[in-house]
Amino acid sequence: MSFGLRCIKVEYRKGRHVVNSLKVHLVFMTKSRRGLLDSDAHQRLRRAFEKVAGDFGATLAECDGKDDYMHLLLEYPATVPVAKLVNSLKGVGSRLLLRDREDLRGRCPKGLWSPSYFAASCGAPPLDVIRDYVLNQRTLAAQSGPTPPRLRGRGQPGVS
Repeated sequence: MSFGLRCIKVEYRKGRHVVNSLKVHLVFMTKSRRGLLDSDAHQRLRRAFEKVAGDFGATLAECDGKDDYMHLLLEYPATVPVAKLVNSLKGVGSRLLLRDREDLRGRCPKGLWSPSYFAASCGAPPLDVIRDYVLNQRTLAAQSGPTPPRLRGRGQPGVS
């Protein structure tokens, strides 16, 4: 895709009636920001997040964090609401980790994650580039020349 002078390579998801490229950056914090997540917990959560993402038709591109939060980068289909995806990721991740790690179960009896989260769309050209592209559609069309006539019927212009 080319926007003005910049050339941006974007991979698109293609469905029967939709073409899109939706990516979201998510951050989940543990309750009370108590350093609960060690490297084993990160690995277990990553596996759980990959499975949940796959169930939604999404892809977990990146996943990492520190002892009290996780960053995720997901590519997801247009039919999936981000809030629903987040609820499943947090719920399943917390349930599986606390099931497998008895030491964490005692430290967070009401769940692992804080109820809040951060979400930001990402992976697209900057907004000013898209705004200029949209605003200059008539100018770009005039520069490319006249639109060819539509074909009707058996490929003949104007024949029905």
